[in-house]
Amino acid sequence: MSGTKETPADGTGPAAGAVERPLGIDALLERVRAGYRRVEAREAHEAARTGAALLVDIRYAALRERDGLIPGALVIERNELEWRLDPQGSHRAPEATGHDLRVVVLCNEGYASSLAAASLHQLGLHRATDLVGGFQAWRAQGLPVEPATR
Repeated sequence: MSGTKETPADGTGPAAGAVERPLGIDALLERVRAGYRRVEAREAHEAARTGAALLVDIRYAALRERDGLIPGALVIERNELEWRLDPQGSHRAPEATGHDLRVVVLCNEGYASSLAAASLHQLGLHRATDLVGGFQAWRAQGLPVEPATR
């Protein structure tokens, strides 16, 4: 994602050698979240339970070990997400069955997952979304969590 370009005073277009003004993280999150509908914990649970969506947990190992796992969620480290879910990729997970796959990404609090879902959209996974509030919202709703095995 890029920032906005400086334009000449007459508004005719970008100035030669224009420098992009960087976006802050809040603006970036707002921009990427506008591109898809995020889901709440109960909706994500029902979609995963019925097989209508693949729930993908991108939290790092220490958080999973501390807080537990969501039964049935596919665990993929954030730095491997695009490689594992690209249906055309040579390193794809067996669950990466096509571009029409509905993927619900979750992180700990629902920030990194928004950027991850936007990245999946760029790979053509047009039904990718993320969980509002992340794992913490899931747990607060009393949805299933199991201890991590070491």
